[in-house]
Order: sequence, then structure tokens, then C-alpha cells
Amino acid sequence: MVAAALLLASCRQVPDEPRFPTAHRDVAPIVGDSFSTEDARDRLGEAEEVIQLAGVAPGMSVADIGAGEGYYTTRLAPVVGRQGRVLAEDIVRQVTDRLAQRVQRESLDNVAVKLGDPDDPKLPPRSFDRIFLVHVYHEVESPYEFMWRLRDGLKDGGEVIVVDADRPPRRHGMPPRLLQCEFESVGLKMVRLEQITGGEAYFAAFRIDGPRPEPSQIKACRG
Repeated sequence: MVAAALLLASCRQVPDEPRFPTAHRDVAPIVGDSFSTEDARDRLGEAEEVIQLAGVAPGMSVADIGAGEGYYTTRLAPVVGRQGRVLAEDIVRQVTDRLAQRVQRESLDNVAVKLGDPDDPKLPPRSFDRIFLVHVYHEVESPYEFMWRLRDGLKDGGEVIVVDADRPPRRHGMPPRLLQCEFESVGLKMVRLEQITGGEAYFAAFRIDGPRPEPSQIKACRG
């Protein structure tokens, strides 16, 4: 009887898992860890433009979420410099293993590689000046939980940077108005929206705007 009572008491001490709304829209399947060849992306000049628009500077700490093969990671590292830090995160262990090998091979001493979860990037709190989500947000299966957890990784005045295409999620894009609605639902305010040169992609920057809501208070946007 005593053992049963102790077991019951310990069960009562376990907090309920927070419940988040599901996305009322399509979620694009993950098609791979390579967006296109790096030479082709360099010719478009997207990374250079995005890094400039984001205001990345020497000494900053930045996170590259959904880093894949490390296209943005390897271009952010020299910009933040030896006093800066880059955290490259992905949810597939084989991908992070290959990226870690690339980081070591290219002697990127200011880069760390981390394995995250689909609904939690597992960022250390209040650690980053910029958090990048480049052509990846439309693949996040639980966007409200994911962003609710991600926003705690921002430093005061830090920004979440999204690069995506202005087309439906099923076509591997995210309409800017829907993106803005979903981010606002977890207390992130859009502070800048720019079209990226030479294609469908856009740049959006968000900052924390008020306290993080309780999961039960989040209302899903209609896609």
C-alpha cells in the first residue's frame, strides 16, 4: 500500500505536456538536405544579400536552423568572425554528422553543430542575435510549438530571419501574410519584409513583441 501511494504521488507531480494548435494549412514534405548546388545558389547571390539585410556583423552569435549541408552556415562563419559563433542545427542525424565533418574539414572553429527535434530546435535561451530559417519553415510540422520554443533562443533585440518563397506551402513556400499571422500568434512581430533580388524568395525579420503566450492561448491561423 505504501509503495502504491508513493507511485501515485510521483505521478501527480509530472506536469501536463503543453498542447499546441495544429496548423490549418499544408505542411511541405522534407525533400532533402540540399536545396540546390552551392555554385548555383552563389550565382543568384541570395546568401550574400540575406546576410547583409539581416545586419550580421563580426562578434554576433547566430543560429542556422535546418542547416542541411551547411550552405548558410559556412557563409555566416566568416562574417561573424573569430569572436562570433554559429550554431548549425538540423533534425536528421546523418545530416548533422556530415555537416560536422565539413565543419572540421574546413576548420570552421567558430561553428558548432547540434541535433534538434522536429518541434524543438533546442536552442540555449537568450543566446542569439539572429536565428535563420532559410527555405525551411514550410516544412515544420508543428509550427506553433516550434516557434514558441525557438523564440526563447533570442537575445534582447535579436531577430528571427525567414527566407521563403511567396507561394503555397504545398509548393514549398509560405505566403508572407500567413507567415506574419503564425509568428504573431507566438508573440513575434514582423519588423521588415523585403523581396530578394531575382526570384520568388523574400526576406522577413521578426522580433519578440511581448511575453510568450500560454500554448492554450495560441490561435491557429487559417491558411
